Amino acid sequence: MRRPLIAGNWKMNNNCAESVELVSQLKAMLADSKEIDIVVAPPFTALGSVATVLKGSPIGMAAQNVYWEESGAFTGEISTAMLKDAGCRYVIIGHSERRQYFSETDETVNKRLKAALKASLIPIVCIGETLAEREAEKTLAVIEQQLKGGLKGLSLEEMETVIIAYEPVWAIGTGKTATPDQAQEVHRFIRDIIARIFSKEIADDTRILYGGSVKPDNVDQLMVQLDIDGALVGGASLKADAFARIVNYKS
Repeated sequence: MRRPLIAGNWKMNNNCAESVELVSQLKAMLADSKEIDIVVAPPFTALGSVATVLKGSPIGMAAQNVYWEESGAFTGEISTAMLKDAGCRYVIIGHSERRQYFSETDETVNKRLKAALKASLIPIVCIGETLAEREAEKTLAVIEQQLKGGLKGLSLEEMETVIIAYEPVWAIGTGKTATPDQAQEVHRFIRDIIARIFSKEIADDTRILYGGSVKPDNVDQLMVQLDIDGALVGGASLKADAFARIVNYKS
């Protein structure tokens, strides 16, 4: 049985004080949420402050990115050791905004993923197609390419730790959401690809999240789908009541 996971990606929002206020509200609201994994991904500047507040709560903390080298002359980057020192257990890798604005590729996703696994961070690997690719009926081809490139060279044991997040690019921040049937179709395809690359057992155990304008009013319909194991939430995760409602979805 796959344990559901709801993650909130705060992106480039919230200073330290705002981050502490938000996570303090969430800590109180979600104190009794025992049957689900909950993760928040604050900006780098707030990681230490948020980690302090989260002590003793069921909420885990993720970073929004990581570099693949352990240290060195890489101005502006952040290492796995730095993230762990700040209190992170998870890290988001290959988000579509990283791919779109900062030239992330399947190759760099793979490097970041291997670095995260080496450091025992739990990776949330993002994949998804653009609107042009969906309209050209290339969704499944794009997903397969991103999966094979991003997961290249992983062992069965390493894959057991990986979480996949399917985020159709056309649904991120647009207010548009894939229908539950559309999302389920791609999630099922992702699981089939993982089974082909690794094994059916690994595929059956891999958690696949949906991301793309997840809100309180659509999470229930998404989460009843057979192959949707959680959500990677953007804008709605910046409001404590909205994110708490998503975490407490009705199945």
